Amino acid sequence: MKQPSPLPNRVAHTIDALLAVVLVVAVGGNLAAKTWTFTVEIPVWLAWVAVGACAIAIVLRRHHPVTAYFFALGTMIPASLAGGGLGPASALATAAALYTVALEHPRPRSLAAMGAGLVVVVFLEFLHLGPSTLASTAFAGGGLAGSWALGWTARQRQANLAQLAAAQAHQAVSDERLRIAREMHDVVAHSMSLIAVKAAVGNHVAKEQPEEAREALRVIELTSRETLVELRRMLGVLRSGDGTHEAALGPAPKLADLRTLAERAGQAGVRVELSGEVVDELPEGVALSIYRITQEAVTNVVKHAGPSACRVTVTEGPGEVCVEIVDDGRGDGSPSAVGGHGLIGMRERVAVYGGDFEAGPLAAGGFRVFARLPYAVKEVGTR
Repeated sequence: MKQPSPLPNRVAHTIDALLAVVLVVAVGGNLAAKTWTFTVEIPVWLAWVAVGACAIAIVLRRHHPVTAYFFALGTMIPASLAGGGLGPASALATAAALYTVALEHPRPRSLAAMGAGLVVVVFLEFLHLGPSTLASTAFAGGGLAGSWALGWTARQRQANLAQLAAAQAHQAVSDERLRIAREMHDVVAHSMSLIAVKAAVGNHVAKEQPEEAREALRVIELTSRETLVELRRMLGVLRSGDGTHEAALGPAPKLADLRTLAERAGQAGVRVELSGEVVDELPEGVALSIYRITQEAVTNVVKHAGPSACRVTVTEGPGEVCVEIVDDGRGDGSPSAVGGHGLIGMRERVAVYGGDFEAGPLAAGGFRVFARLPYAVKEVGTR
């Protein structure tokens, strides 16, 4: 697969164009001034063609790297015969093109290109046998190998970065699914608990107390409608993937909504007393977590504590907020109350912020849930 250039295309192409211009001016100026003495006399036009070919190879290498590489490799023949400044110009164009081949093409193809270059280098060097032939061959071959190694290293780095980005995207999706799963659990568990309690009450008093049965049905209807709104909001997030439906269907619950939560619990037979501070300027995620933790704890009271009273205390400190939910019910620590997904979800919400979480029965009876969520003060803004 073709790899993108490490630099933005426009910048990279500008650099290549400037390099080609510098090469033509520097080498062409010396050719025009006849400051070089060629080892083998070649026509001047052939030297100019070689210089132009080197410049074209540099400009072309990002569009057609393999073509540019073999184009530059062909300039090594007149450069090797003539000597002078044509050799460095040809080596520069060849190395630049090979770097791009290694960067943008699979390893077998780039290795084959490098191998072809090494064959040409060895052949041309051994045309001029002498005491320094072996050293110059090693130097030229090492230059080609180094260019390939740099390109391949850059390719591997880009591949690793792409894999890291894909892994981060996958993790973000997994985290979002987990968050939505927690939201779904909290909403459905709380609402269905209230519905189940009121349905049992309605069924029990349907004949003797029809008014109370109708009140139970009214609570069931209201809770069902509100639950449908919550579910549509979360399903809208799943459909859109960008949160637009969430905004359209209504905001996430805030701490101010704890009063409504207390009223619903009261309709199910649990008296909830709110105390402490209702903080309105918390970060949205922190406020939602506090609400959901309280919702789950109150739901457990409704399901497991029997008719009882429950006290919810919210306090704020510097850069943190705490919530404590204490009930005076049975507090028997049943598996459904202590070991179910509800407490796991609460613990996970606290862990996201690196806070503290405690849950367990009290010695004098009842059950206590405590959560502390720290947050950065800068998330809230100036008050």
